[in-house]
Amino acid sequence: MKTDLDHLMSQRDLDAIVVTGLVRGNPALVYLLNGAPISHAIWIKKRGSEPVLIVGSMEREEARGAGVPVILEGKYNYHQLLLELKGDALAARIAFFGRIFDDLGIRGRVGFYGMEDQGSAYCLLQGLNAALPGVTVVGEYGPNLLGEARATKSAAEVARIREAGRRTAEVIRETVSFLQSHAVDAAELLRRADGQVLTVGDVHAFIRRQVVLHELEDPEGFIFSTGRDAGIPHSKGTLTAPIRLGESIVFDIFPREAGGGYFFDMTRTFCLGYAPPAVQRLHDDTRSCMEAVIAQVTVGDEVRRYQDLTCAFYRQRGHPTVEESPATLSGYVHTLGHGVGLDVHEEPFFREKTLLRPGHVFTIEPGLYYPDEGMGCRIEDVLAVDESGGVHNLTDFPYDLVVPMG
Repeated sequence: MKTDLDHLMSQRDLDAIVVTGLVRGNPALVYLLNGAPISHAIWIKKRGSEPVLIVGSMEREEARGAGVPVILEGKYNYHQLLLELKGDALAARIAFFGRIFDDLGIRGRVGFYGMEDQGSAYCLLQGLNAALPGVTVVGEYGPNLLGEARATKSAAEVARIREAGRRTAEVIRETVSFLQSHAVDAAELLRRADGQVLTVGDVHAFIRRQVVLHELEDPEGFIFSTGRDAGIPHSKGTLTAPIRLGESIVFDIFPREAGGGYFFDMTRTFCLGYAPPAVQRLHDDTRSCMEAVIAQVTVGDEVRRYQDLTCAFYRQRGHPTVEESPATLSGYVHTLGHGVGLDVHEEPFFREKTLLRPGHVFTIEPGLYYPDEGMGCRIEDVLAVDESGGVHNLTDFPYDLVVPMG
């Protein structure tokens, strides 16, 4: 949480942190700006001190929503520096940060975070390290300070994720009703009102409209796949494929709040009209696996333990798993879950030794995949751990496999 920043900085021996870049698509800044609707920013915090926000004058009013002191970029006059340095943008940017650091008294080890083109960031950070006396630029590879802070959510953050989940469930309900509204021909194909076969592409178009109508956005896309595609975990579905009775349908939808906020992530598997015995078995095993794992979720556990439990459960049911066959493309082929927040995939990841803690919000998503047999199944819920260690399921949607058709 944000309240952990000083502690996390101390762990890393950081005297200050700097978070920069465009705000949209930059979860680190979205997290720190408390929803302030600005386009780009420089957010700086010295350890033990209140952060400050540096923005352009055009966004000075919106920047107040961040809840921290605001400094206007004009104070440091980048354009004057650019003229003095004969248009050398890199040298001017380095000098610009030099003025900021002098003004704010920033010295010592300074960590940089946020999003910028990799080559530009490399040049800038190297230049800062060489040009600014008393400053050592520090980077982190892999899980970093802000990722660790974001991994535990406040009650207000959990409430936003729950609301995104409620809207996501409504999109799925509307999609099921849309499917049920179609006639079925003698070949068990769904037909549109104009007589044409309903396709996966038609359903995708409907889902996209519903996402917008429910004030969500889907920057990562979604999965609505049928038959063999349902047996490939991240296949989004073949748009020209017809919708027919009895085929497994994997519907994995992971939208976020409109405007770039918190994500949700939810998967259900359906068969229209009836379920063949082989698909029913996959669904029964997957639902039982999910229930068995959720029943054992406990604060203090290593999250990778749940991956081990899942592999053991499926192995006992006769399915191949990645534990004994890492390259398998059939059976259980992925990890069980991941954190959910301002990224759809964030800490904690279930392949690691991370301990489950209060504030973690994460998915549980077992699945079985048999592409050569033309079927697949996944079920996914989002869980949250409260301050007292209680585990709450934020997903409100039934697990029924068969969708009745008229």
